Amino acid sequence: MARKKGEPECCFDCIPCSEGEISNTTDSMECTSCPEDFWSSLQRDHCVLKKTEFLSYHEPLGICLTTTSVLGTFICIVVLGIFIHHHSTPIVRANNSELSFLLLVSLKLCFLCSLLFIGRPRLWTCQLRHAAFGISFVLCVSCILVKTMVVLAVFRASKPGGESSLKWFGAVQQRGTVLFLTSIQAAICTVWLVAASPMPHKNTQYHSDKIVYECAVGSTVGFAVLLGYIGLLAVLSFLFAFLAKNLPDSFNEAKLITFSMLIFCAVWVAFIPAYISSPGKYADAVEVFAILASSFGLLVALFGPKCYIILLRPERNTKKAIMSRGTK
Repeated sequence: MARKKGEPECCFDCIPCSEGEISNTTDSMECTSCPEDFWSSLQRDHCVLKKTEFLSYHEPLGICLTTTSVLGTFICIVVLGIFIHHHSTPIVRANNSELSFLLLVSLKLCFLCSLLFIGRPRLWTCQLRHAAFGISFVLCVSCILVKTMVVLAVFRASKPGGESSLKWFGAVQQRGTVLFLTSIQAAICTVWLVAASPMPHKNTQYHSDKIVYECAVGSTVGFAVLLGYIGLLAVLSFLFAFLAKNLPDSFNEAKLITFSMLIFCAVWVAFIPAYISSPGKYADAVEVFAILASSFGLLVALFGPKCYIILLRPERNTKKAIMSRGTK
């Protein structure tokens, strides 16, 4: 009941309660606010549970991203099987087979970690998703960086007086470099989780009648350092590969790495503004899309040409063919 000013007490208007408030008694003089997780019905006479929103496995967007992630994982397994089956062939041996196997495993982890961004956010998924994403991608980019450095070292060793450069890039040194670079990211993730761990968060700022479940990053600085470290390694890989791209064709992997890192950097540069401007579940969808797009870019650019030669052009998978490319 809303009394009319200047009129007798019996003169009043019947007005509905505001959004988020109800009145379920006759001749009520005031409205009652609904609890935090509830919202007023259309008739404003009772409270109803707010709708919840998150990137779900049951909606079309979530199904599409999940299917793409599983498909990418399956392709990685197939490519890994091809490389293991043809491990003794020249094209696999010439392109550092051990690092190639490790790179395929890390790419598979990159595809799988995107699944942690789908579904209702929980404490363990919020804490694990960015740690798994950061470590998987650093492992992947570290393998590419070491492969590029080996390409440069091999070419330098082919020149007079350059034999000593290879001693710094033996199998043990390669594994140690990858492990060291990945352990730095693991330390960043550990500090981030201990100091300001990501937590599930009920966000009601986007929609007053909905609860948007999301993972609060905890520390924006921690998230920025995690992404910045991946970006640093990616830029270094691109620079080294760019320096090696004009080497003889027998070292053509540098060209593949240059192209793959261009795709990788372009995806993640575009990710930052898109992530900042995307609300709620769409921020998670943008991050999953960036993970999948960059992973597919690396997989296709680095392993597509090799699988083509192994499966469809076996006559080019010989030591003579590989060594003659530079002089052809």
